[in-house]
Amino acid sequence: MTEVQAFPDGLEGVVAAHTVLSEVDGQAGRLIIRGRSLDDLAGRARFEDLVALLFDGFFADLPADLTQALGQARAEVFAEAAYLDDRLAARDPVEAVRALTARLADGDDLPTALRLLAAPAVFTPAVVRAQAGKAPVAPDPSLPHAADILRMLRDAAPAQAEIDGLDAYLVTVSDHGLNASTFAARVVASTRAGLTSAVLAGISALKGPLHGGAPGPVIEMLDGIGSPQNARPWIEAALARGERLMGFGHRIYRVRDPRADALKGPVRALAAAGAGQAGRVEFAEAVEAAALAILKDHKPDRPLDTNVEFYTALLLEALAFPPSAFTCVFAMGRTAGWLAHAREQLAGGRLIRPQSVYVGPEPRQAA
Repeated sequence: MTEVQAFPDGLEGVVAAHTVLSEVDGQAGRLIIRGRSLDDLAGRARFEDLVALLFDGFFADLPADLTQALGQARAEVFAEAAYLDDRLAARDPVEAVRALTARLADGDDLPTALRLLAAPAVFTPAVVRAQAGKAPVAPDPSLPHAADILRMLRDAAPAQAEIDGLDAYLVTVSDHGLNASTFAARVVASTRAGLTSAVLAGISALKGPLHGGAPGPVIEMLDGIGSPQNARPWIEAALARGERLMGFGHRIYRVRDPRADALKGPVRALAAAGAGQAGRVEFAEAVEAAALAILKDHKPDRPLDTNVEFYTALLLEALAFPPSAFTCVFAMGRTAGWLAHAREQLAGGRLIRPQSVYVGPEPRQAA
């Protein structure tokens, strides 16, 4: 038997790719996207600007401003919303969005990439509306991406604070190193299956509750706590039952998740503008403070701080996305990262094919 080196479960600490796209510094609590810190991007860059930054060098025909091209892609993709029937609308939103995305042709060029960026932005509002018994709203190609998403969701023009909040979110979650969904997308891209196949792999990985499916339960936790006075007993009871507190702790970060701070400002801005409930934000901050204090007492040897899920839940709730669709909104932003990583993997040209270590029984020898 060929002897190979065994790695830890979950490939902890294993370097599986070299990338120019993002660096996650878990010790310092820092996220860098193509040479720019998240602090410099979130709240300052539109999603179109972030896509241009990620795509730069991977598509030769990339325009300086992607607003018009992405708007046209949304209009093209909307034709597939006609296939959103009652059976599909009854499914979990991320499954419905994945099924509609699978209708898009595979390819490796910029038009394919833009249609894939447009897909969750168009299909998510359509699915949410269908589940509420409403017809989908066609895109307006002249609008910026975040503004059109919110307009399609509600069939009404959003406030500027809402547009800025969604832009900040999409930028913040656009790329985050070699996470599970990005790795899945790179593996599929390495087979040269096409960008659509890579994105479908990313959506499938993002669907899991240990990855993109986590923000929704934060709302359930806040609703379960109900009031600031109930925070400590509720949290202590949950920990006594061995439950995980959603919105706290991260596989990589050993300090506070910088994405939590990137979203906390927009959440407060929405509340100040009347787009969110100020009382809800104050209550959530009280829960956060109680949770951090209790976690420090209960698990002093583990660095458990606020992660991106906590303020993601508050932000998307304020923007009127139902918790069932939170993963779909995550996909709106992360698709940009998946596509950039897929193109980067194609440039390297190597099929990803790790080894495994067989630990099963040996074949019996004939007598």
